[in-house]
Amino acid sequence: MALIALTGGIASGKSTIAARLAELGAIVVDADRIVRDVQAPGSPVLARIEEEFGSDVIDSDGALDRAALGAKVFGDPERLGMLNGIVHPAVRAESQRRFEAALADDPSAVVVYDVPLLVEARVDDPWDLIVVAHAPAAVRLRRLIELRGMDGTTAQARIDAQVSDDARLAVADVVIDTAGTLEHTLAQVDQLWTRIAAR
Repeated sequence: MALIALTGGIASGKSTIAARLAELGAIVVDADRIVRDVQAPGSPVLARIEEEFGSDVIDSDGALDRAALGAKVFGDPERLGMLNGIVHPAVRAESQRRFEAALADDPSAVVVYDVPLLVEARVDDPWDLIVVAHAPAAVRLRRLIELRGMDGTTAQARIDAQVSDDARLAVADVVIDTAGTLEHTLAQVDQLWTRIAAR
């Protein structure tokens, strides 16, 4: 089995790379989906979040109100750290369970962990490869405004809230340049897959 971490800043094209790797035969484990799963209504994680941050972060359906929680932690390192202390251990345990299930199912599987917060939370795990999707901040800013409809200030704040490009590039075994055309990005992913398959 190969265990590959895929990371990148917001609007870096990480999802495009993950989708291509899945098409090529990788099993993609999505950290954001795991976060949603471990915070589902009735989960111990959601109960802890409510206890720590108040019942106003739970909506009328008993689900997490992400915007309300985000407003409480955004720009407050201490409260964000508290939230991460609740969520990250549960995500780590569930991702490990999914990696092991993929391996049990197919010992030669290529498992790709699509994880935005790799540098912040999981960089020291035993990855076979760390792949970084990279486009300059100015390109990502434009994508957030044009493709996701954000205003410039919000988009810049989202980029600034993440770890720096330099910090991500410093841990990369492979960098996929996503600043150009979609075809250029996919060609690099295909080359990566050939390299993985040859291992």
